[in-house]
Amino acid sequence: MSDKSAFPPDLSGAWTGSAPDADAIFAMAEAALETLPAVFKPHIEGVVLAVEEFADNEMLASLGIDHPYDLTGLYEGRPLTERSIDHSGGMPDRVTLYRIPILVEWIEEGERLDGLVRHVLVHEIGHHFGFSDDDMHALEAMA
Repeated sequence: MSDKSAFPPDLSGAWTGSAPDADAIFAMAEAALETLPAVFKPHIEGVVLAVEEFADNEMLASLGIDHPYDLTGLYEGRPLTERSIDHSGGMPDRVTLYRIPILVEWIEEGERLDGLVRHVLVHEIGHHFGFSDDDMHALEAMA
């Protein structure tokens, strides 16, 4: 049995229950989208947001990822920086968050779950904009 008094006193907004299901992760992701600067919101309106348990083996293999815990999120689509009128009519862009790998990272790193979900989501949205990793860190700092 753990001594709950050992936890930091300010856990407002932190996830303190049992492992959240996909709906809870989705709700955290939607809340994170609301924190993005208004200038970005019109450009992500058509992006589909999904939560799955893991990426499938075919996806992992195509990305050269050996272990399913190593992929917490994925952007599928054509970045805005690579689009032209010739590329219309395709499937909508999609951001998928992988619940189990996110939960594993949450446990291992000890950070707030909503913050981790936000971090993964912002990173994947950054791919939609064609941002570099440095650009994504700046976007996350703005949100």
